[in-house]
Amino acid sequence: MVAKGGSRRKGSGGILDKLEKGVVLGDGGYLLELEKRGYVQPGPFTPEVVLEHPAAVRELHQEFLDAGAEVLQSLAFYASKEKLATVGYANKVRDINRAAVRLAREVAGDKALVAANLSLTWQYDPKDKRSADKVRRLFDEQLEAQLREGADFVIAETFSWLGEATLAVERILRTGMPSMVTVSFDKEPRSYDGYSPADCARALRDFGADVVGVNCLRNPLLLLPIAKEMRQAVTGFVACQPTAYRTPRDVPDFTATKEFPYETETLVLSRKVMGAYAAEAKAAGINYIGSCCGSMPVHVREMARALGKAPPDRTWRVDYKKPMSAYEFYQHRT
Repeated sequence: MVAKGGSRRKGSGGILDKLEKGVVLGDGGYLLELEKRGYVQPGPFTPEVVLEHPAAVRELHQEFLDAGAEVLQSLAFYASKEKLATVGYANKVRDINRAAVRLAREVAGDKALVAANLSLTWQYDPKDKRSADKVRRLFDEQLEAQLREGADFVIAETFSWLGEATLAVERILRTGMPSMVTVSFDKEPRSYDGYSPADCARALRDFGADVVGVNCLRNPLLLLPIAKEMRQAVTGFVACQPTAYRTPRDVPDFTATKEFPYETETLVLSRKVMGAYAAEAKAAGINYIGSCCGSMPVHVREMARALGKAPPDRTWRVDYKKPMSAYEFYQHRT
């Protein structure tokens, strides 16, 4: 058991050491991308794909790694017992959680870190005192399974209730693993229990999270200002992982749009927008720069370029006077 606010658990090459040295680039979105490819059921968006189609998960991990991601997240989002029960997989919690980390580990090798994953459970209810213990049990079951497969740290994400996010910190602290804990905001930039982004960042940091921040639901234009507020509120490491979906200001949460979940591809942002976001986030002092739902390998690659983490592009002999491609024929120069 690690005491509240205890050791930062640094180790050679671990996430905290990497963050001390500079910005770390995360990967992109898994469930929405795999749904688009036909492997995840839209609606529940549960991750049984790690058992049913492991090759598809492995391939997406590889694509994010090749694009420049320095962390691969295990596909264990929504892998808690109550959520998996909605699709008949309540008896596969351990199998799914272990497979999620194992697949990421196989691809990452020594080229990237692997993050175990916790997410909102839909079981937290501040009016029901028993719900906190139920959430604790769900988190513990996932952590016990995932950490058997050699994860480097734990990302707990997409919490609308600050109370549930602090339970995630509590359970991760018991394992001794470094933690990154991020909250989400849908209609208003305030948690369901009434806290501002700055309040959430301070609370999570004080409770013992090594990295605090914000993720999902909103795109960079609508999420980065929230991350900047958190950056101003706390010392230490701050993370930002927006979606790659275009949404109007009056409907900031992409899951509230009419396009969700069957036409989300019509909302996808360009690679240049995501690259510009990465550059702005770095300039604002954000330490862990990632992306979430809707973010594809092409987005991560452009983010890597913006952060100076991508290999140089291959070149070819360009001859606008004697074109041998539409690029040259139409005089594209940038």
